[in-house]
Amino acid sequence: MQQIPPLPPPAIPPEADQSLLPPPARSSRLPLYLALAYLVLIVYASLYPFANWRNLGVSPLEFLDAGWPRYWTAFDLATNLLAYLPLGFLLTLSLRNLPGGRWSAAIVALLFGSLLSFSMEWLQNWLPARVPSNLDLACNASGTAIGAAIAFWNGKRIFRRIGQMQRELLAPIPHVELGLVLLGTWLLSQLSPETLLFANGDLRHVFELTPAVPYAAHSFFVLEAGIIACNTIVIGLLARTLLADRASPHLALLAFFVLALATRTLAAALLIDTHEALAWLTPGAQVGLLVGGAILVLLLLLPAPTRIALAGMALLAGTVLVNLTPINPYSEAALAAWRQGHFLNFNGLTRWVASLWPFVALPYLTVVGRDL
Repeated sequence: MQQIPPLPPPAIPPEADQSLLPPPARSSRLPLYLALAYLVLIVYASLYPFANWRNLGVSPLEFLDAGWPRYWTAFDLATNLLAYLPLGFLLTLSLRNLPGGRWSAAIVALLFGSLLSFSMEWLQNWLPARVPSNLDLACNASGTAIGAAIAFWNGKRIFRRIGQMQRELLAPIPHVELGLVLLGTWLLSQLSPETLLFANGDLRHVFELTPAVPYAAHSFFVLEAGIIACNTIVIGLLARTLLADRASPHLALLAFFVLALATRTLAAALLIDTHEALAWLTPGAQVGLLVGGAILVLLLLLPAPTRIALAGMALLAGTVLVNLTPINPYSEAALAAWRQGHFLNFNGLTRWVASLWPFVALPYLTVVGRDL
């Protein structure tokens, strides 16, 4: 019996055929955003406190030929090397699409990291609290080279894994990687133990403003609870927008808030005193967390565009309340104790992140809400 050949598949018009195809996997911008954020951290840490600039009357390049520094420690060498390693790694991943592939990406990352380190050392000639060092430059360049080498040999596998995790855990919305970086910087702001829990957007130390409301125990309790409730809603709604439905978003939100509170507790214990680890757990904080958490659970039932709009309103309300709230006496005592330690630069960084975060998050929420 003659075998009948199988029938050809039905013809599909080109436009219909394209519609049946899955959307192409978009290249993740997360390494680029992380590299830019880390670049800002390096510049801040290298030039803080950005004050008392002066000219010593010597060549700004003299440090290149200064020989081996008289005072150095193995800890300083390791710190300067490790500080630039993530930069080399992230830059190499970010530049993977350059002509020449991973070779050119690694070389450009190494050159950029070395040039950045040279620029920071050069500028430190005019800062009284800083001493430019050729050894620091060498360690920074070496750290960049190590990071670039790690990305060179394992970058493709790492980047593939990043893309896979992003598809599994994050929602397919525009700028989702930038939102992830925003959440990371918010978590960084919780390392500042002298600020109120979850309180961001305080501009009074930036513009040297005085509190609008005089200190009183009852009013402070109400304002603190309101600030924490508003910011709990903001962070919960923002994080939920970034999470995919199949990623167990409610469990992920709970884990993120536990991580934030653990970060706050650890920061207070390490930077101030172990007895102050739970000093943030005030009556106002307890009420704020309970009220904010209860409202957040209800708001999670709403459509995504509505959630984004409400997150923006809560962000504005929380920022206004922060700038109305009187200074907490505990915050002043905590800051005084912290200044006796070795974390001046870190303190300035976390406070600036906390102050500016809402003014970056609000435009992001606006863009995301428009695209949903």
